[in-house]
Amino acid sequence: MSTELIDDLRGSVRGGVAADAGTLALYSADASNYRRIPRVVVFPRDRDDVIAAVAACRRHSAPITCRGGGTSTSGQAVGNGVVLDFSRHYNKVLDVDPHAMTAVVQPGVVLDELQAAVAGHGLVFGPDPSTHGRCTIGGMIGNNACGSHSLAWGKTSDNVLSLEVMTYDGTIMTVGPATRAELDAAIARGGESGRILAAVRDLALDGLGTIRTEFGRFPRQVSGYSLEHLLPENRFDLARALVGTEGTCVVVLSATLRLVTRPRQRQLLVLGYSGTFAAADAVPALVACEPMTLEGLDRALTRMVTRPAALDRLPGGDAWLFAEIDSPAAAESLVAAASATAGFRGWHLATDPVDQRALWSIREDGAGLATRLPGGAEAWPGWEDAAVPPENLGAYLREFTELLARYSLRGATYGHFGEGCLHVRLSFDFGTTRGTTEFRRFLGDAARLVAAHGGSPSGEHGDGQARSDLLGLVYSEQAMTLMARFKRIWDPDGLLNPGMVVDARPSDQDLRVSPSRVPLPLPTVFGYPEDDGDFTKAARRCVGVGKCRNMSGSVMCPSYRVTGDERDSTRGRARLLYEMTQGEVITGGWRSAEVRDALDLCLSCKACATDCPVGVDMATYKSEFLHHHYRRRPRPMSHYSMGWLPLWSRLAAGAPRLVNAVTQSAAAPAIKRLGGIAPQRALPRFATRTFLQWFRARPAGSGRPVLLWVDTFNNHFTPHVLRAGVEVLESAGFRVIVPPATRCCGLTWLTTGQLGTARRVMTRTVRTLDRVPDVPIVGMEPSCTVALHTDVPRLLGTPAAHRTAGRVRTFAQLLVEHGYQPPVLAAKSISQTHCHQHADTGTAADAELLGRAGVDNTAIPASCCGLAGNFGFEREHYQVSVAAAEQATLPAVRAAGDDTAVLADGFSCRTQIAQLTGRSALHLAELLAQGVQNGETRHSPSG
Repeated sequence: MSTELIDDLRGSVRGGVAADAGTLALYSADASNYRRIPRVVVFPRDRDDVIAAVAACRRHSAPITCRGGGTSTSGQAVGNGVVLDFSRHYNKVLDVDPHAMTAVVQPGVVLDELQAAVAGHGLVFGPDPSTHGRCTIGGMIGNNACGSHSLAWGKTSDNVLSLEVMTYDGTIMTVGPATRAELDAAIARGGESGRILAAVRDLALDGLGTIRTEFGRFPRQVSGYSLEHLLPENRFDLARALVGTEGTCVVVLSATLRLVTRPRQRQLLVLGYSGTFAAADAVPALVACEPMTLEGLDRALTRMVTRPAALDRLPGGDAWLFAEIDSPAAAESLVAAASATAGFRGWHLATDPVDQRALWSIREDGAGLATRLPGGAEAWPGWEDAAVPPENLGAYLREFTELLARYSLRGATYGHFGEGCLHVRLSFDFGTTRGTTEFRRFLGDAARLVAAHGGSPSGEHGDGQARSDLLGLVYSEQAMTLMARFKRIWDPDGLLNPGMVVDARPSDQDLRVSPSRVPLPLPTVFGYPEDDGDFTKAARRCVGVGKCRNMSGSVMCPSYRVTGDERDSTRGRARLLYEMTQGEVITGGWRSAEVRDALDLCLSCKACATDCPVGVDMATYKSEFLHHHYRRRPRPMSHYSMGWLPLWSRLAAGAPRLVNAVTQSAAAPAIKRLGGIAPQRALPRFATRTFLQWFRARPAGSGRPVLLWVDTFNNHFTPHVLRAGVEVLESAGFRVIVPPATRCCGLTWLTTGQLGTARRVMTRTVRTLDRVPDVPIVGMEPSCTVALHTDVPRLLGTPAAHRTAGRVRTFAQLLVEHGYQPPVLAAKSISQTHCHQHADTGTAADAELLGRAGVDNTAIPASCCGLAGNFGFEREHYQVSVAAAEQATLPAVRAAGDDTAVLADGFSCRTQIAQLTGRSALHLAELLAQGVQNGETRHSPSG
């Protein structure tokens, strides 16, 4: 059956059809607790492809699961039949009518892309989940998603005007609101559409009393089907009734959406409270002031924030409400109302967009941050979005807290307090049979509790497998019968997303973490102390939030932004690594070809270590995998040609002119072929005199000592960068020294997975640096600086390695810490931040130093240069490298005027910019050295 189905799909669909082990593993999970292996994944290219795919499934009675961004926390986006991924190709904005304030979209379009398409008209689509950078409109329609601004603009169902849908049997209909006359006329036209309309009409008439009393009771009642839209007073709106059916009734082909006017100004008022209960109790009084949002979070969530600078903006208290308003008068009204509520502790009004974004980042990253509790324990969804009428929130929250205590569960509380929707991820124990049993018991008790407060198990994520089997605890038997009848009208064979909402699949079945599956015993080199030394737990850090699928706003993930393939996202790679540890779909352990291929386009940029809310460190995982995969096996030639670059460079330093003559000669193409280097790349020229040769020939300076880390790249290729660093450091009053022996940080061996060699090199380096104790170590090359600061202690794990790491500073950090005031430069610049620096040390010190120097600098936002050391030089990666650079770096460099300096501390970044634009980029030290040469310094460090 599977082979015949796959062949039929391949013969019917012009888009992709995949049934290989790697793809099936990628699509086996979403952001929920569940794992189900599909038979085949289809990537429809257009409307005809969707129709053809459904027809092929019908011929083989294959179940269908529709999937968008895969960010569902309830399990609706995984199934063991055919998965239709609309996000790769079927993702266009088809039309925007600014006068009618509508947009027509395909289901795979990402919300942020829709917002960008309508922003020029001063419009916005109202619902805005925190996953707005990667969730799709189709997924939002399936779940009836909401987001922070639903207080002002409603749920997705409130913003859908009509849907073009297809049933499993192939009937295509356009549905929306209808008058009685329009409905009667449509029924009279007959056909399958007429039958469906008549059957739904009869259902609404038969269940009139039940629908009026049990459905649509408060805005966040998302669980179950939204049958209230079938009522005559709601104009028998089938489009809105189908929103939130989670792909169980129809396949959406396109949607016509309502747009709203974007507020001209937005201000964010943060209100501090003594605790979560007080914040919840204040909600009714604050909602009366009509803010656009009223979001809540507590101290437990802020303790997990990875960039604590944002926390400085929070007022006093242990819980906070984020109220977005559109005027100073609205802020005054809210502060006055808050001042009259118990437990109010203070307020902060953010009017600057940068300030607002920093604060919102705490809330938006909550879904990822909350997956790890203080101390490192895992926390899971399952009861993560229950909602009650807002006036009941305080009482519900108190009893819910008591319920958590009875089950010894912990979690951080946050959510859409203004509409009574509470988010919490909990410390369920899925690794034991007892823990799984307790999970099921807890869900039942939680459902009964939310029902007692007039609430809904889901307030925006939908029921999925997590909550479908709880609906009988909150709805009457009559209501359950009506929902089952509604499902059968549209999908009588039950093959559209079976097991969701109706005929529920048990919530404790198909769990991604299960005591019945024992991970493979895979040895590791890295210690993974944050994950109890367990590589399976490290890979399981990824819970599917999918921030790595964002096409803008963060450096992560450059390769995914180029290809748009789930396999090339951090989430996709983590999922394959996790499946590798399970040994079921991905077999072969460390020798897995599927994992190797998924990691192939990983640039080891480290951005995920910071940009990912749960800190998935794919660069480390890749190094670990490559080490084992190629152990005692031949490696790619680039691992030898570039992985061993420090050694080759030291050899070349003996005769640099001869080496350059060869590498720049007619022999260059053959050298590139032999070394696995892209023919388009120019081989860097070795300096005729290394920095160390220059430095050791000059007299020693005076002042406070600082040890300059002499990295391979600048020492052998651009020694003028290190010379500029010495000039600036000495002008600041430092005495520059270098390591007593030639040493390497081990970076090139690390990134190519040659961890045995890397450890030996790092051990020698740490031993050498330990001979010069209590002296700051300043790095000029970001990748090498980060290697000393982070990679060396992680790989070695010794006290000496940690001592060394504690002394490491970037060039800018050292100068800022010691109060250096550089000469003022009348300069303008743009700066390209090295990805490793972005991930580890950040750029605050660089910005501070440039500000002190009077430099008007603009940082190129969320950009990766794409070279990434050896990656962009490798033959098979050249095109991806260039494409990554074209996303932000190269356009910004080309747009910069001749009077604007281009700053790039990273050797890779400068090389990429030079080779692809012809412009020479400067290291920060070179720019400051220009000022030193033309002026006088005004500060020397003390001591």
